[in-house]
Amino acid sequence: MNTNNGSNRLATRRHFIKTSSAALIGGAFAANLSFPGKSFAENSDTLKIGLIGCGGRGSGAASQALMADKNVVLTAMGDAFDNRLQSSLKNLKGSAEFGDRVKVTPETSFVGFDAYQKVIDSGVDVVLLATPPGFRPYHLKAAVAAGKHVFCEKPMATDAPGLRVAMEAAQEAKKKKLSLVSGFCWRYNLAERAGFQQVLDGNVGLVRAVYSTYNTGTLWSFPRKPEWTEMEYQMRNWYYFTWLSGDHLVEQACHSIDKMSWAMNDVPPVRATAHAGRQVRTGPEFGHIYDHFAIVYEYANGSKGFLFTRQQDNCSQDNTDTILGTKGIARILGFAGKPEITGEKNWKYEGPRPDMYQIEHNELFKSIREGAAKNDGDWMLQSTRLALLGRMAAYTGKTIKWEESLSSQENLMPERLAWDAPVVVPTVAMPGKTPFI
Repeated sequence: MNTNNGSNRLATRRHFIKTSSAALIGGAFAANLSFPGKSFAENSDTLKIGLIGCGGRGSGAASQALMADKNVVLTAMGDAFDNRLQSSLKNLKGSAEFGDRVKVTPETSFVGFDAYQKVIDSGVDVVLLATPPGFRPYHLKAAVAAGKHVFCEKPMATDAPGLRVAMEAAQEAKKKKLSLVSGFCWRYNLAERAGFQQVLDGNVGLVRAVYSTYNTGTLWSFPRKPEWTEMEYQMRNWYYFTWLSGDHLVEQACHSIDKMSWAMNDVPPVRATAHAGRQVRTGPEFGHIYDHFAIVYEYANGSKGFLFTRQQDNCSQDNTDTILGTKGIARILGFAGKPEITGEKNWKYEGPRPDMYQIEHNELFKSIREGAAKNDGDWMLQSTRLALLGRMAAYTGKTIKWEESLSSQENLMPERLAWDAPVVVPTVAMPGKTPFI
């Protein structure tokens, strides 16, 4: 793995978090627990959690779920690879804070492409979805169909057909009064919430432009082994294949896209145009994804959103958002500092800034205990759609309209999921030659 600061920061966030500081806003909530088929009623039942996807982000989500409520237990885990599951399980059981509440057994450890369904069917009440994003729509659909509350990592799809599946599942969750909490973590950061509320309250005036960056270094890759099939190779290196990750624009920079949408009060743009490509990360070990994107989102009122993102080593790194309004400028500094506004009304956030990843789970389990379903579906899927729109514009070189982003018929998912199944070795998209489907 690259050792530059940006990559280290990302790697740290993606790996299992074992810090007691996350408990600052944790703790048990009033015991009002909802189970499928039951009304919201006073009780002290134990809530069972199932983890689907046992990588760094999944392990972190499991730890945060266990820290959010003292009366929950992790009872099932599933992953495509046994070594990932066992490593995650060992780390979770070794926690001094919650290791005694990790109740996963060999009988509730599931491996393979169908592991997700086995976790869902194992008797859990809450499902944590943290596999590579290509699987997310179908796992979300299955979890909601089974009446489970869900924590759903971002992004929620890697193509329009998958997005449509996820949208239907989110609406079904509303009907069933199930909680569905998003992994777009910045919306759970207290500092960012305060900063964006200032923007939405009009304290910078009418937002005319948002300039966002997500510039980092390169990430991990695993050398091909002779015994691996093409399917296993791509699964092990999921980040570099669009059907699995969506490209780094959709998988990583979607955070910046989500904040851009937040600043625009989640009003969608009318179209997007992009410049992008693959300049330095060109070897076969990097699959077929790009290493840089520059996207312009155009809104009906004439405002524009500008996103610049790259994963290239030895380059300047930045992950901030600048919101330009008619009365002032808001700066969302992310990991670099607290939000601030300069203009007719100067402002800077001075409040607490606890772990936003922990807040996601605190609010999820609080909603379950209180019987007040929380559903992030509308905005989390719109932000995913914005990312897909940007990639479509970049890959094709065309200006793509908002409505086209949902009607696309390009289905990236392989017809059959099995280790011996044929899987396409994709070619790199060429703007001006790659068609919009």
